[in-house]
Amino acid sequence: MKLISAVIKPFKLDDVREALSEIGVQGITVTEVKGFGRQKGHTELYRGAEYVVDFLPKVKLEAAVSDDIVDQVIESISKTANTGKIGDGKIFVTSIEQAIRIRTGETGDSAL
Repeated sequence: MKLISAVIKPFKLDDVREALSEIGVQGITVTEVKGFGRQKGHTELYRGAEYVVDFLPKVKLEAAVSDDIVDQVIESISKTANTGKIGDGKIFVTSIEQAIRIRTGETGDSAL
């Protein structure tokens, strides 16, 4: 089992969610986050005053998936979230040692 965490642009969330549903991902967790990468934010003009936006709004989605669909999930997120512009985001893959469904007590892949 793997935990796929992806930080993407907010307007791409619905497209990514639909793409993941099509390949059989049954549940995701979504969090609104702020951050910056290489671009280090940007400057904006508001009522004639220039100010720096250090942290850009992003969406972090997490999905626990079985090992056999990890590559499909990564490819699906990469294709769907890609705009070709700076700040498209990142995907992180971590191992899950154990998963337990609280309601039924199921463990492992059946808990996903």
